[in-house]
Amino acid sequence: MTASAEPAAGRRGSSQRVPDFFIVGQAKSGTTALYTMLKRHPQIFMSEVKEPRFLASDLRDRFHIPATDPVPDTLEQYLALFADAAPGQLAGEASPSYLTSQTAAAAIAELQPAARIIAILREPASFLRSLHLQFVQAHVETEKDLRKALALEDDRRQGKRVPRRSHRPNVLLYSDHVRYVEQLRRYHAMFAPEQVLVLIYDDFRRDNEATVRRVLRFLDVAEELPVLPRQVNPTVQVRAQRVHQLVHALASGRGPFARAVQASVKAITPPGLSRSSAVAIRDRIFFTAPAEPDARLMGELRQRFKGEVVALSEYLGRDLVSEWGYDDVA
Repeated sequence: MTASAEPAAGRRGSSQRVPDFFIVGQAKSGTTALYTMLKRHPQIFMSEVKEPRFLASDLRDRFHIPATDPVPDTLEQYLALFADAAPGQLAGEASPSYLTSQTAAAAIAELQPAARIIAILREPASFLRSLHLQFVQAHVETEKDLRKALALEDDRRQGKRVPRRSHRPNVLLYSDHVRYVEQLRRYHAMFAPEQVLVLIYDDFRRDNEATVRRVLRFLDVAEELPVLPRQVNPTVQVRAQRVHQLVHALASGRGPFARAVQASVKAITPPGLSRSSAVAIRDRIFFTAPAEPDARLMGELRQRFKGEVVALSEYLGRDLVSEWGYDDVA
């Protein structure tokens, strides 16, 4: 293990561990799968809370969502996520919002100047479509039509037409997610080139194992161990939006009616049914494979973001224009 990759003692106190590396995003680009695969490595400790988001102070939740992983509110709570890391392990976390955040790069550098940064980027049109479907599934977005959701951006920048139950309205500014060069520059301004690894989602999807071994080399841990391919958090489409929202409201509500419904569901649920089994049943009821994308809209998105793909190709020294099929976009 190189000196720069040695686990850092917390600068706030010798008993506090500071994370050594950060998976900063993008969302819907394999970050959850990478988190899961790295978590199995004996030389790596990953935060049990997969997305602490603590260092993205500009993207804090408007309110707490019940039944979700608790997001730390203080530095002490955040560092406590890594308290169980063994002395010989690297500690890490995965918060996709760190890539979009305006503040996370500087906050990470202040906390851990020797940090290793891992970013995964995806072709813009497919990324935004998948992100929108995820937001609808997670009750962050209520507009099921992506074209209409994109058209709401100007209003939402002014705080208008934001879904009442959306705890992070900033993320609904879809075009802000596709500022790849600006996002990477924030990290390159804070960290040396050898501390930042930029992956392309297509590579990870095509060959999980090769990409993970590249990450292990970047982190300077053993790469000879078996790597099991993993697909996590697949893109799905909500079958019935209103019913889905009603069930979510009742499941997470705190009023007497919501509590009564929760108690009734618990009473009829078989006692031996695990949470994972219950989630699987729920997913079969409410979610289905996404419909074919709107070809016209996808073409418009590719035209809109071709300049960003050209700039990213030049920035990374890789011909993503051809790889992502933008060379035939007018």
